[in-house]
Amino acid sequence: MPAKLEFLAVTNKMTTANRRSFLKTATTATIGIGTVGIQSATAAESSDKLNLAIIGCTNRGAAIGNDAIKSGMVNVVALCDVDPSRTARFKQQHPDAKVYDDFRKMFDDMGGKIDACTVGTPDHTHFPIAMRAISEGVATYVEKPLAHTFEECELLIAAEKKHNGICQMGNQGHSSSQRMQFKTWVEDGIIQNVRRVDACMNKGRRWHPWGDVTGYPAAEPMPAGMNWDVWSATAPMRDYSKRLDGGNWRGWYDYGDGAFGDWGPHTLDSIHRFLELGLPYEVRADKLEGQNDYIFPMATTIAFEFAERGPGMPAMSINWYDGVKNTPPRPKALGEGKSVPACGKVIYSDDLTFIGGTHSGKLSILSDSEDAIETPKIPAGETNQNHMKNFLLAAMGKEECNSKFAVSGPLTQVFMIGCIAQRLGGTLKFDAETREITNNDQANQLLKGHAPRKGWEEYYTL
Repeated sequence: MPAKLEFLAVTNKMTTANRRSFLKTATTATIGIGTVGIQSATAAESSDKLNLAIIGCTNRGAAIGNDAIKSGMVNVVALCDVDPSRTARFKQQHPDAKVYDDFRKMFDDMGGKIDACTVGTPDHTHFPIAMRAISEGVATYVEKPLAHTFEECELLIAAEKKHNGICQMGNQGHSSSQRMQFKTWVEDGIIQNVRRVDACMNKGRRWHPWGDVTGYPAAEPMPAGMNWDVWSATAPMRDYSKRLDGGNWRGWYDYGDGAFGDWGPHTLDSIHRFLELGLPYEVRADKLEGQNDYIFPMATTIAFEFAERGPGMPAMSINWYDGVKNTPPRPKALGEGKSVPACGKVIYSDDLTFIGGTHSGKLSILSDSEDAIETPKIPAGETNQNHMKNFLLAAMGKEECNSKFAVSGPLTQVFMIGCIAQRLGGTLKFDAETREITNNDQANQLLKGHAPRKGWEEYYTL
């Protein structure tokens, strides 16, 4: 670790650890799933709320920040956005919160005063922000996908373990009843011997109307006060354009992870976790429509092959379909007039076929004998949770994060390999032991991505 960051990490961890110790003690008798008992206080150290920094204050960043605020469990002490004007609504509600346009400056100034942070920024910036927060001892909520490359996920998993971090990825359905339903059905043998999953995202994407893109967009006037250097973060520096800002980054290889990185975490999370999939040995691009050197294709079908994992878990395939008209095959057991959800999945086992949506959408059994199948009840008290409250309670030492990086990191790594197949096409052979793509040098390099921009290398050494 660079000397400056090592010093900051040690000193700030001491302060944060003291606060966290107090919070764990102070809330023992007063905290519940939805409420926190408020005790009298005259200073931060005597408050049973978490001091929160909201990093990224628009779009999903605003949504997850509001989720934390609505819990009643936080004091908002810092607001960070590369365009400070975008913090205005939060600032009006929390006038004492300090405003920053650079998360590094925020942690320099306030690291020891922040207990938890939310990270709702472009995909390519998740990694450096999360690494800095974890090294500060700050509980860290990162909106999906966890990071932008396979290697970044690897490093975040290691950082969570090294620092005993409280970390959550924002795939909200993983605290919902669908997770517990899937887990219970696997444990009870309802879901077993799965051979194939067809998953899809068939809604329009921001880049679909752009047509044939032959380069990065021309420079446009930048919003006054925007810190474009911090927005660019580890990525190569390019001219400002609205085609990169405002959510449009999702379609560019250098900044986003396409439809798969966006929706895969909400669709395949429980399948990956409770069928113990790990990493695939082969990823194949079966369809690429509108393949481009800069942005994700207009439509893709990507196949993942997973090895046998043990009894009831044979070798299986996941087929991912994105693109408005690129829909998966309709299962024979689906009734007349019904269709696969535009965002969802069909699960094929030896005996049963299941269909479900995303996020908190429950599974249904497609079978003539459905009425004869007795499905187990989800254990009492585990039917549904709030993903943000789960994270905040974990930051107080009361729960474990449902989507900690040890769980969400390997899931995201599957998507990262898939994104490489969407970009390059062909068949990729992956060796889970060496963590390498063995048959394509360019694809193997993309597991790491481009070298970090000068001045941003330190986050890869924490």
